[in-house]
Amino acid sequence: MDLTIQHFIALAPLLITSLTIVVVMLAIAWRRNHSQTFLLSVGGLNLALLSIYPALKVAPLVVTPLLQIDSFACLYMALILASTLACVTMAHAYLGDGKAGYPGNREELYLLILLAAAGGLVLVSAQHLAGLFIGLELLSVPVYGLVAYAFFNKRSLEAGIKYMVLSAAGSAFLLFGMALLYAEAGTLSFAGIGKVLEATGLPSPIASLGLGMMLVGLAFKLSLVPFHLWTPDVYEGAPAPVAAFLATASKVAVFAVLVRLFQISPVASSGILHDVLAVIAVASIIVGNLLALTQNNLKRLLGYSSIAHFGYLMIALVASKGMAVEAIGVYLVTYVLTSLGSFGVITMMSSPYNGRDADAMFEYRGLFWRRPYLTAVMTLMMLSLAGIPLTAGFIGKFYIIATGVESQLWWLIGSLIIGSAIGVFYYLRVMVTLYLADTKLPRHDAQFNWAQRTGGVMLLAIAILAFVLGVYPQPLLNLVQHAGLMG
Repeated sequence: MDLTIQHFIALAPLLITSLTIVVVMLAIAWRRNHSQTFLLSVGGLNLALLSIYPALKVAPLVVTPLLQIDSFACLYMALILASTLACVTMAHAYLGDGKAGYPGNREELYLLILLAAAGGLVLVSAQHLAGLFIGLELLSVPVYGLVAYAFFNKRSLEAGIKYMVLSAAGSAFLLFGMALLYAEAGTLSFAGIGKVLEATGLPSPIASLGLGMMLVGLAFKLSLVPFHLWTPDVYEGAPAPVAAFLATASKVAVFAVLVRLFQISPVASSGILHDVLAVIAVASIIVGNLLALTQNNLKRLLGYSSIAHFGYLMIALVASKGMAVEAIGVYLVTYVLTSLGSFGVITMMSSPYNGRDADAMFEYRGLFWRRPYLTAVMTLMMLSLAGIPLTAGFIGKFYIIATGVESQLWWLIGSLIIGSAIGVFYYLRVMVTLYLADTKLPRHDAQFNWAQRTGGVMLLAIAILAFVLGVYPQPLLNLVQHAGLMG
């Protein structure tokens, strides 16, 4: 095919991210400098984020049979790049400067995050099973290294191995499912598969099995029940900025490609698969929330909570008509914001690096008396995750409920309401812990270096945005509606 200037403009976010990876790699080879690597990464990610605007001008555009750049892809590209930017800023504060910081090589962390982000960008613009697999592997493989990055910490290494083994099993299921689907449809493009399945009415047993196995592979990455067992251990073992990346950019990319697959070939989610998706949604909501109740580790609690949140998102995927795509967009934006804020607070508490992250609940007892602004951010994030009005999380949950009502999925809405009620209890528990008076702990605030100040400013920006979107969500709704219509 002939590549024109339009194709390069459409691919600009991915090309700039890839160029940043090369520049960062060469910079590390030339001279190890933590701040320089951080600034190069941030500069490249900002440029990639800015290049989405010209890419929107030429969208929708099919760039090679594997990728399609449209406003749906642009929305999720922006979300992935923004969350990667936040995670890189957290990583800079987390790794620290000088001898007080991380004892190993710091620079490769940025390289691995950028590589994973490039995989996410490929994934959200994939319109072909080969594009999906390439994007998924490019996203997953660097994350194995990221999770085990704190190599001197036993938990981190264990988490890395667990994630690698289970993720490889998920990829095997995905490949097997693709092979069965190809045997049935004779094509790997989403649109081609959709046409073949539509011609036969309902998916044949082989196609259903293929789609089911693909769903198993993607459910592993999204940590949906019953494929969620790796989540709490990996979240706990991974360094805090990496856990933030896993919870946000990584999951957004996988969910976006799942939405695109079911939008382009709606028959794929009909028949028995529709019921399977509904059962997975209910199981994820109930199991995720119930297991979060018993946690005394904040990272594990957020891990189980993320299982429940993707259960809520599955309700819109099961509905898959009307305002479903819009609801998914709104919910993912609000979920990413609140997850980044929550993990950001853990990151700021864990720096400078001292062996393990400050993720145990007792370490947050009376935090208000020591670091009031971190407490304010964490309080707002917990309220947002619980879906309390005047926070971004409320808008997301409202849209999911509206989609469920529109499609008359009453028992799914029932499970969402029960799950949310359980959720309020453990989110409130975290909030109460923050304000308990604790006389044993010093009441003065720590001295911050500039890396931590940057992280702190970003955290405050996230908190303000979560509040503003809760009060005035119209700009976000306009953005998502546009992506839903064009995508």
